[in-house]
Amino acid sequence: MDYPDSLVELHKKYVRHTPEKAIVADVTILLAYLPKILIKGGLFTNQKVHINTRVIKHMYDKKPSEELDAILANLSKIVSQVEEIYQNLKAKRGDICLLGKIKGIKYICSIETSETGNSVVTCFRLRDENYLKKYKILWSRKGGIPSS
Repeated sequence: MDYPDSLVELHKKYVRHTPEKAIVADVTILLAYLPKILIKGGLFTNQKVHINTRVIKHMYDKKPSEELDAILANLSKIVSQVEEIYQNLKAKRGDICLLGKIKGIKYICSIETSETGNSVVTCFRLRDENYLKKYKILWSRKGGIPSS
């Protein structure tokens, strides 16, 4: 299964051309698998990451079209080829933030974690390099898992 095509198809079938804040069908698909090293390192208990049409609809309503297009085409790569992982702030939705790059541009994917699978809650382009300064880094592809 080609995950980006599935995500694009999900968007086309259930979200595209819907009015702002319209209710969409509740459909969830498997988006991608997290790298196995993150399971072995204890950051996650399940490799699976899912996405729901309601999340796609939220991004569709809030993001510029070129940003949404980049996210839809590349979100599975952000998850499966994550560069860095951060603990999300308590006031924010989602437990963990994944940082990935699309054509040199950084994107943040916030996910809720669970033993039965992880779910994307939002994804967006990182516009301010200082944005992550308040976040605790949990893992970096460059250095592995930081010590406590």
